[in-house]
Amino acid sequence: MRKRKRAEMPDFEQMTTQQKMQYLHDNVDIAKAPKEEKDPKKKRKMIACVSLYVLCYVILLGVIFGMIVLNGVFKLNDALIWLHGITSDYSQILLLLLSVFFLVVIIFFYFFFEDRDSLVSTANTLLIFSTVIVCAVICFLFEVFISTYARPFALFALLVLFLLNRRHAIFLNFIFTILIFVIDMYTHAYEGMELAEVEVYSTLMVGFVSGTLAIFFAGNVKTRAGLVFTGVVLALPTSIVVALLNLPSISSDWGMYLANIGYRMLGSVISAILALAILPLFEIVFNKLTIFRLRELTSTNAPLLNRLKKEAPGTFNHSLIVAQLSEACAVAIGENAELARAAAYYHDVGKLKDPQCFTENQTDYNVHSELTPDLSADIIRSHAQDGYDLLIRNHLPKVIADVAKEHHGTLPVKYFFNKALRISGGEANIMNYSYFGPTPQTRIAAIVMIADGSEAATRALKDHSPESVEKTVRAIIEERMDLGQFAECDITMRDLTIIKQTLVEALSGVHHHRVEYPSIRFKRDRSVEGKK
Repeated sequence: MRKRKRAEMPDFEQMTTQQKMQYLHDNVDIAKAPKEEKDPKKKRKMIACVSLYVLCYVILLGVIFGMIVLNGVFKLNDALIWLHGITSDYSQILLLLLSVFFLVVIIFFYFFFEDRDSLVSTANTLLIFSTVIVCAVICFLFEVFISTYARPFALFALLVLFLLNRRHAIFLNFIFTILIFVIDMYTHAYEGMELAEVEVYSTLMVGFVSGTLAIFFAGNVKTRAGLVFTGVVLALPTSIVVALLNLPSISSDWGMYLANIGYRMLGSVISAILALAILPLFEIVFNKLTIFRLRELTSTNAPLLNRLKKEAPGTFNHSLIVAQLSEACAVAIGENAELARAAAYYHDVGKLKDPQCFTENQTDYNVHSELTPDLSADIIRSHAQDGYDLLIRNHLPKVIADVAKEHHGTLPVKYFFNKALRISGGEANIMNYSYFGPTPQTRIAAIVMIADGSEAATRALKDHSPESVEKTVRAIIEERMDLGQFAECDITMRDLTIIKQTLVEALSGVHHHRVEYPSIRFKRDRSVEGKK
């Protein structure tokens, strides 16, 4: 009965949209991505995560003891005297061990409850502790060789802000400031109790204020020059804090009072400059996607985009339009617009493998006229995985590579499926003509999927009126909904409605009606030669 039903089906191109969707819904098992199974290695991952945190704790302790010893070398010229003073009271060592331990445990539980993906990610854990150690060492060196107040307290907050996000930056800045306070309690102990308390507690407050203000001041910075300017702006409020905290010493030493204020202003500017210098290193080592790297990746002179421009100009122009549409949709639903634009730029780079096999890059010759439908479908649907592989090989962030693999989900390649139906009399297996998936896992991937399909569909329309564009975009979204393409991402019906309205407005503008230019030729003296 099933074979007879397929054989009696009308031509796929002659079906209505509803008939097409119903047929695909009934016959395409692959169109519905399987739910992700529970990870059987979940417990093992957590054990590995705890082990990594223990290792990071030990390394951090080693670095702190190293700083304490070096402090004795630099300031007392005798590390043994300094170590004897510290180790003579074992309670002081125990206090240090427990203080650092509790700070590490707090970090662990914060990510356990707030962002478990980051917790079990080895790269993110190493990133966090690497940033802590690098910034602590830099602050120590500034304190030893320049001044306590010249330390770039805001450096850590700025790095975490751009490498992770604002919420994590605010929390981790508090932890980092307390860690510096703990270190200061040991490295300043020899100076005398009164002087130690003034500097240690003052720098504790300065650290809180500098890091917190830096996070909010730099929250919307999108250029490297803007980051440096943030350091200049940060200098004023932090220097005021230092001035107020050092008021008790103003009568005893005016010169030192003014010097501390000056050092604090210098420390704010240096924080931004160092963040600017160190960020690219962390971006490369941990393959992190900051706003600055996004700007670099979306330059049309980026290596892969330059290749796309030269080897597949049709695909390049299509990607530019899809990027504009995706950015507008991301802004409309409150997503990361820069990431949406970058993902759209690279979503079709897999076509670089065989550019002439795709319509937008063809001239008069169509290679598919000589191929069977199943072979043509294999070439077409492979570009999603090819794009993912190419992006990973070129060390682009995985979040962008994932969009390249997901932007067609498990949709069927309808043109060649229809061709196969005609040739086989309705016996073609839809699974052999569907993309391999997975379906979009994020709202960014869903946006690019819809924008990609809508741009291609509306380009083929003869009538580009808003009504016609709206009908086409709505059909694109409904088809993908019926085929379960949004089941794995957290996009809502409200989001889809906003995306549809945004695309209709944008595509109506792209394909707006133009007046027909008159056929008039002018002579050199600007007189009319002829007209029609």
